[in-house]
Amino acid sequence: MTASIAAIDLGSNSFHLLVARPMNKGIQVIDQDKEMVRLASGLQADRSIDSETKERALVCLSRFGQHIRHISPDAIRIVGTNTLRAARKSNKFIKQAQLLLGHEIEIISGIEEARLIYLGVAHSIASNNGRRMVVDIGGGSTEIIVGERFEPLRMESLYMGCVSMTQRYFSDGNVSEKRVAKARLTAMLELEPHINLFRELGWTDSIGASGTARAVEYVARANGWGNGEINAAALANIIQSYIQAGSLVQTKLEGLKAERAPVFLGGAIILAAIFEAFEIQTMMVSSGALREGLLYDLIGRSQKKSTRQQTVVDLGKRYKLDGEQARRVENTAVALWKQVAPDTPLLNIDCEKMLGWAARLHELGLSIAHSQHHKHAGYILRHADLFGFSWQEQQVLAAIVQSHRRSFPEDIFNRLPERWRSKAVKLSLFLRLAVILHRSRSQATVSTPICQLTEKSIKLIFADKWLQQHPLTRVDLEEEARRLSKRDIELSFE
Repeated sequence: MTASIAAIDLGSNSFHLLVARPMNKGIQVIDQDKEMVRLASGLQADRSIDSETKERALVCLSRFGQHIRHISPDAIRIVGTNTLRAARKSNKFIKQAQLLLGHEIEIISGIEEARLIYLGVAHSIASNNGRRMVVDIGGGSTEIIVGERFEPLRMESLYMGCVSMTQRYFSDGNVSEKRVAKARLTAMLELEPHINLFRELGWTDSIGASGTARAVEYVARANGWGNGEINAAALANIIQSYIQAGSLVQTKLEGLKAERAPVFLGGAIILAAIFEAFEIQTMMVSSGALREGLLYDLIGRSQKKSTRQQTVVDLGKRYKLDGEQARRVENTAVALWKQVAPDTPLLNIDCEKMLGWAARLHELGLSIAHSQHHKHAGYILRHADLFGFSWQEQQVLAAIVQSHRRSFPEDIFNRLPERWRSKAVKLSLFLRLAVILHRSRSQATVSTPICQLTEKSIKLIFADKWLQQHPLTRVDLEEEARRLSKRDIELSFE
């Protein structure tokens, strides 16, 4: 990959764009943009985003769209984080945003966000052999990771951020010592269940990432409280200056940008609580974070170092899946797909990967119970932390796996992102047929039939007399034809 690659981070406080060119030892930034949209401040009680915030966001994304128009779609990743995870009524906004950007927006989990943040930080600081703690305080969530070199060892995403903390305790703009104490106690309570778990791992260096940490370091340096690092005394001075001012916007802090002032205190309180909880003395600040992590993850995908592939392998090991059976089913399902893909919208590398992963994991639910195991598998895939997968990708994978046997429920697919609905139905058909052809679990090679696919029909043409020699498979196919007919899909075979 030598052409430009791009990452857009739709954060709860700010939207960030980063365009870079992969180099031998990293990336070369060629364009970047940022706007403090404060998406979290526009999240209403009913989980919708208010019109003023939407307008502000869409104007920003229209500008971002112009920056990435010349870049290949396969070289772009756009992710939404905490606020878009929480905004259950944001479908219309996301569709508008995708039109302006010309690209799909992935909603990622808090743990996936943490993984990508750590990846970005690990590539942005000098390498050492010690463990490090990485802290990223966003607008609506805080990610804490302990890792070694490029490998995260423990990750947490906590439901508190600079915007949400400010809204909860300082929504009227007034600041008092009592309010600050309550906010700090809230942060400590959020941290409490995780303190010992992180301490057991231990770390040498503490690193802050993204806007809050950078702003704290800059303000500390501008006021003579630090020299390139963050310390507990500087945080105490920052918080005290707000208490003395009694206001979010009238504090006399040198180096504090006007646009960050309204949410800066919430972030500083969270960071001070983290210093106290983990007994941190000093914290360095990284230039890399989520968007850099997205770019390095994108480079890894192009170089076959797929985090998603490793996640599938790890799931197979954790749940002790029959790898040989999974590979047999995968090979047949993909072989069926390849026959029809050139003539359909299925000619897409993501379709082949998704089908392969679904085949590898289709027996995941057997670890819980044989009865309804397809539903158990769907639940696991829908709700587990799957590193490398966006929320939408998890739903697609879960739908294909859950529908690989028994009934073929329409509602599972109707809940998927629009661009995946029809594709997921067809991919599920290939998986269902491959499972039937390998039901005996025999190691003998199954001759893949010729496959013909239309919008509402699928036809299999077997080698001469093959069905006569495999009467049980014929019976299974007849039963499958009856099931599919209930969805107005015609299965025929000869």
